[in-house]
Amino acid sequence: MDTLTIATRGSALALWQAEHVKARLIAQAPGLRVELAIIKTTGDMILDVPLSQVGGKALFVKEIEQALLDRRADLAVHSMKDVPAELAPGLELAATSAGEVPWDALCTRDGTTLDGLPRGARVGTSSLRRQCQLLARRPDLQIAMLRGNVPTRLAKLDAGDYDAVVLAAAGLTRLGFADRISQTLPPEVCLPAVAQGVLGLETRAGDAEVIALTRAAMHDAAEERRVIAERTFLEKMGGSCQTPLAAHAHRDGDALVLDALCGTPDGARVLRTRVSGPPDDAARLGVEAATALLAQGAGEIVAACSARRP
Repeated sequence: MDTLTIATRGSALALWQAEHVKARLIAQAPGLRVELAIIKTTGDMILDVPLSQVGGKALFVKEIEQALLDRRADLAVHSMKDVPAELAPGLELAATSAGEVPWDALCTRDGTTLDGLPRGARVGTSSLRRQCQLLARRPDLQIAMLRGNVPTRLAKLDAGDYDAVVLAAAGLTRLGFADRISQTLPPEVCLPAVAQGVLGLETRAGDAEVIALTRAAMHDAAEERRVIAERTFLEKMGGSCQTPLAAHAHRDGDALVLDALCGTPDGARVLRTRVSGPPDDAARLGVEAATALLAQGAGEIVAACSARRP
């Protein structure tokens, strides 16, 4: 293999991630030529409506996966939180990267924290998961749609369109905007998206040479356990961006602890559970967490959210 093509979105964050992977691949295989193929996805093209109203489970992934299937690319670099629980047939995850900080971050112009925002403050986010948890904490807030890449969202904050915006701390950190974080939201306030902060490296199934190189350059086995637990939970819940779902797994000594959440978009009802067990049982923990939430009535929430989909 002399040349490897990486498929990626064209946002500043996606390009940072692709370049990061490119550098790691070249370090692993000196002399390898790595090229980037920039792919515009459905999520990139539809910017005037909330993601929850667009529908579908692969808004930032489908066109990139098609590039792999068409052999226009050999490897795809995704933010793992954008990757559906079920991959397109013929594709597989070659590697799971080490994670950046998984939490959400509140950004304001003057450093104000969530509890310090004035009553009725306008908070920008494109995520029903974030909306649910913010309103559960502060039902007086006005949640307003916010789309666009990281610099665009910060520019809208600075222009006064919002009193605060909520973004992934990982993206802010990777792009050099960590100083814009007014408050890192703790998990008891805003549990993160499944696999937030982790990169997913996707290839064609059975492409042994690319898979071996990618795993050698990027794979983090401990992070993979966390991701398996969280993504299994997501798969068993059967949810999408229309349903506020969140999960985060972390190591506590010899145990893997999984926190999971399902709520209504208005934050009026938020269900939580915590399960733990050996890291090698990560998939079982995901099933256990989903089962616990479904027993609390999460199925009704998922069904109601799906029924509201256009």
